[in-house]
Order: sequence, then structure tokens, then C-alpha cells
Amino acid sequence: MAANRTRAQGRQIPLTPTDGGVLSGDPCLIGQVPAVSLNGGGAVSQVIDRAGVYALSVKGVVSGPANSAVAQGDILYYNSAHTPKIDKDTGGVRFGYAMGTVVSGATSTIDVILGY
Repeated sequence: MAANRTRAQGRQIPLTPTDGGVLSGDPCLIGQVPAVSLNGGGAVSQVIDRAGVYALSVKGVVSGPANSAVAQGDILYYNSAHTPKIDKDTGGVRFGYAMGTVVSGATSTIDVILGY
């Protein structure tokens, strides 16, 4: 086995999210790495999970004010200036895949597969 491996799986690791104010269960980014905070902590170092499936708030928009329904399998993006932060706007950082659906213009909590 390689002697330079530093973590068993590298899935749950202590890092500081790029954007502050992250609470437990919130989506976040560490640079370009999509994650969900496991313990909150605001802008300080916290434990994040960079894989798995999480129930997250997703909005049915594709860019700016343009609405677009979310379908299962759609690629989702993290946009720090949006509320909620997860939608289909390609101006953000690629975050994961939709496992549920969201009506055009609406916001719903659906399962999201982290990563890409």
C-alpha cells in the first residue's frame, strides 16, 4: 500500500469554507470543491463532507431571473450570491446532480448528489 496516503477516504475532512456564515447542513465550497458542512462553525475550520447525497434547498432558475425547472439528473451549481445557493445557473461552481424535481421559478428541498 502507498505510504503517502494521509486520509483513509478523504471524504470528511477539516477545512475552511470559502464563504463565511456556513451552518451545519449548509452547502459550501472550499475553493472549487463542493461540500456540505457537518458541524457549522461560520468562517472557521470545520468538518465538511465532499461526497454523498444531501437534502438541499434548490431553486428552479438557470441564469439571473430566467426560470427553468430542475429535473432528475440535472447538473446543479453553487452560486454564493443567490438564495438559495444551489440552482442551474452555470455562472457558479459545479456542485452536483439533482435527484428530485423543482418547478420552474420555485424553491424546493430535494436530494442532491455531491460532486461531478
